[in-house]
Amino acid sequence: MKADYLIIGQGICGTLLSWNLLKRGKKVFVIDDAFPFSASKVASGIINPVTGRRIVTTWMAEELLPFVWKEYSDFGEELKATIIEQKNTIVFPPSFQMKETYEKRMTESDSFIQSVQNPNIYDHAFNFIFDCYTIEPTYIINLHTMMHNWKKELIIKKAFINENFDEAHLQVNENSITYKNIEATKVIFCSGSECFKSIYWKNLPYVYNKGQAMLADIPDLSTNNIYKFGAITLAPWYDGLWWIGSSYENEFDTIDPTDAFKTGTEKALQSILRLPFTIIDHFAAIRPATIERRPFVGLHPYYNTIGIFNGMGTKGCSLAPYFAKQFADYLTTDKPIDALADVKRFGRILGKTETL
Repeated sequence: MKADYLIIGQGICGTLLSWNLLKRGKKVFVIDDAFPFSASKVASGIINPVTGRRIVTTWMAEELLPFVWKEYSDFGEELKATIIEQKNTIVFPPSFQMKETYEKRMTESDSFIQSVQNPNIYDHAFNFIFDCYTIEPTYIINLHTMMHNWKKELIIKKAFINENFDEAHLQVNENSITYKNIEATKVIFCSGSECFKSIYWKNLPYVYNKGQAMLADIPDLSTNNIYKFGAITLAPWYDGLWWIGSSYENEFDTIDPTDAFKTGTEKALQSILRLPFTIIDHFAAIRPATIERRPFVGLHPYYNTIGIFNGMGTKGCSLAPYFAKQFADYLTTDKPIDALADVKRFGRILGKTETL
């Protein structure tokens, strides 16, 4: 079997890159083993232009927000599904100092933060002390719908291979690669945290970040918005449930969900919510992130037939569409990738792989 590109992984990165390449008339094969708790499959799907304890605007937010709205809307039209929805975030500051920070950020130019004119409308649902604020726009990406529907399309196109990728079967040649019975011009690693087990990418300055979240049934809570209390975010999810999370654990002893997170989150919900709720599920996943908080995009500096599209961290839903288009443009027209994201910036530490 022959293809232009062999893509490893069908998370958000593999989904969007394969879509972009197929739009450009390229033939692809996507390999994915359908692991149920990859970071993409349990993520909240939130695109929020404001981040961190310092309440700062995220990298490239002004450019990304209109771009992702159009990109996900176009993808949704093709899949005949709603992929992106605007659900602004209502923020309840947990301290007076945080309230002051929101007030300050609200006055800055191009701020995405506004005060809620009538905070009393949330009295029936939440316990809160200070005024609340709106982050607008905030989007939710229906990741399950997007990836599930795109997988069905790939299967129809005979472009999906349901198996675990085994690098021992990958042969890298000067102008092509072979994997088992597949021959392609390039292989692109989009397999999340699994990427960094590869002999080609293991030296990248990556970090594993563990995220835990829970699903809750809160039948009387309006799904028109996302709600944020300090580190706790409540986001509308699937089947009328709510995604509650998430932790950001740089050090952890197990990749499994922990009782400590579950107990702490349940207590937080009991203090926040005035509405009845039921915990339905609890899960954890490992996010692939970068030390410098910029993604890995592009071809290996020493092997022109090997690429990577990874390292989005907690910003995958906003960064992946933008850089999927950039990477596809680079592969098909040689248009350059943003230097801050191009993996060639790590040429010195990647070096040549001795095992080849």
